[in-house]
Amino acid sequence: MQQHLTNIHNNVKRFQQQLKDVESTPEFVEKLREMMEEVENAINTFKEEQRLIYEDLIKEEKITTDELNALERKIETWTLSNSGTERPSKVPLSRIPLDIVMPNNLPEEVLEFEKFLQQAGGRQGGWDDYDHQCFLKVRNKHRGKPSYVKEVLVYLPGRTEDDVQLHEKWYQKFLSLEERKKECIQKWKTKKQQEKKEMMTLKEKSEEVFMTHDLQQEESLKQKEEQRKKQKLAIEAWKKQKIMELSVKQASQLKEEQEKERKQQKEHQRQFHLKLLLEKYTQQKKEQEELLKLEKEMREKTEREERRKMATNEIIRFQERDLHKLELKILEKQEKKKEKTEKERRLAKLRKKVEVNVSRDPSRLYKLTKGWEERTKERGPTSAGPLLHMPHKAIPTWRQGL
Repeated sequence: MQQHLTNIHNNVKRFQQQLKDVESTPEFVEKLREMMEEVENAINTFKEEQRLIYEDLIKEEKITTDELNALERKIETWTLSNSGTERPSKVPLSRIPLDIVMPNNLPEEVLEFEKFLQQAGGRQGGWDDYDHQCFLKVRNKHRGKPSYVKEVLVYLPGRTEDDVQLHEKWYQKFLSLEERKKECIQKWKTKKQQEKKEMMTLKEKSEEVFMTHDLQQEESLKQKEEQRKKQKLAIEAWKKQKIMELSVKQASQLKEEQEKERKQQKEHQRQFHLKLLLEKYTQQKKEQEELLKLEKEMREKTEREERRKMATNEIIRFQERDLHKLELKILEKQEKKKEKTEKERRLAKLRKKVEVNVSRDPSRLYKLTKGWEERTKERGPTSAGPLLHMPHKAIPTWRQGL
């Protein structure tokens, strides 16, 4: 572009130099005409090339804007789908270019941030929205000091201290990558604005060159100026329309965000209400279980008391029965003892009656007993025939021969 402008500028300077030494000859006039046509052709060629370049840039800008919008919608869809709360409707595939899934021409910081979100479970780090909001609330309250962990565990009884520490590390890395992404996007915007300013500067320079044309082409320049003004008005009208569309789009996005935030708040309130109801139900159930447990203990205590009383009564009854049996045994024993005494007394009395006091006489053992003496007495015959044999008992061995 700078080379074309330099060539046009040189042609105009040369044409101006020729006008200083004007000659009224047909050859000179023909030469001026050829120089004018050459300058005009160079300008028209330059304008046509610039118009084509601007049209290509506008198309590329439109395509890039559509790609960025589609990518932002896709990233928002990923983020919201990973948040575990309300899932908005997905962007239709027909509105996303087929070659855009994850563009390779994005900055490294943006790709690293999106990859981190995909691997870490979204903008909540795999936590549900309620737990993450409680974590942020307590963390901001303590300004990120380590003392907030204990209070977070009070609000999140289902989480452990290790879970909170891991979430803290994830959140710090998330903030770092997000800050890098914002800085990268800001640099990209600054670069685009600078390129736009350079293009506007070059455009202004080209307009200055165009203003240096010869007075003889004033009419054609006026027509071209009018055409340029029309184009400029058309461009301004297009820019205004784009600004209005952008404003409408931003207002619509703001309204959608407000609606989304309102729904999220409503969902949070509903979840909080459900949590309170659940806690209340748990407390009531716990109280009911404690009451049933107390009633069961009282009933068991009453049953134990009744069993103890019954056992006491049974023990008393058994003791009375055993005592009665013991008394019967004692009476029976006394009766037997009494009978034995009476028997011994009778026996003693009988022994006393039949008792024979015999003095000790060792020789008595060798004497014949009264019975034997009676047997050995000589008796007269009792019959006419002789006595052949007298049966008698056997003599003990210790008495034989005496």
